[in-house]
Amino acid sequence: MELIASKNEEYSTQEYWDSRYGSEADDATFDWFKDYSDIRPLIRELLPQKDGIRILMVGCGNSSLSEEMWQDGYKNITNIDYSTVVIEKMEKKYEDRPGMEWLVMDARDLRFNQDSFDVVIDKGTMDAMLAVKGDVWNPPEEAVQNCMKEVDEAIRVLKRPHGVFLYLTFGQPHFRKRYLQRDRTSLEIRKLGDSFHYFLYVLRVDEI
Repeated sequence: MELIASKNEEYSTQEYWDSRYGSEADDATFDWFKDYSDIRPLIRELLPQKDGIRILMVGCGNSSLSEEMWQDGYKNITNIDYSTVVIEKMEKKYEDRPGMEWLVMDARDLRFNQDSFDVVIDKGTMDAMLAVKGDVWNPPEEAVQNCMKEVDEAIRVLKRPHGVFLYLTFGQPHFRKRYLQRDRTSLEIRKLGDSFHYFLYVLRVDEI
């Protein structure tokens, strides 16, 4: 199966991802946007305390991000994806990584209690939700609600105060801020790259 979907909207379907992961080798990896070496200085700046912090990676896919963060000292990482295919492969691949957990779960409906994680990371998951037909300035209501649910769930499971939601994307602020702005939070935007820009949105839960 080709890595590039024949239609952009296929990226928003579970069927596409199950088929893609099922056709790839068990040890295959793929990273959207930047890899960890590109964002390592930012991650270390934003997450200076490695010991004891609990991280949730939503829509993990077969990205190498969690493994590289684990190697860099972030040893407590829970990875979720709605594709059973990829979770089974990743769980087997990294079975010798203590503190690394792999669960089949939807980012829009997290099965965790409030105040469970210090950090939630999204590297392209929201972008897949927005890969639908329609006007980028006025996406379909279903896509809007999917993004809102993801962020609502991330905020719910973050520890208060000072929990952090990190979202890496090519989506410019005028397209993405609407999904991220909430009461009792603060939003910082970091621009990465030179000719082609990526954006790291840093959403902090500031109040109890």
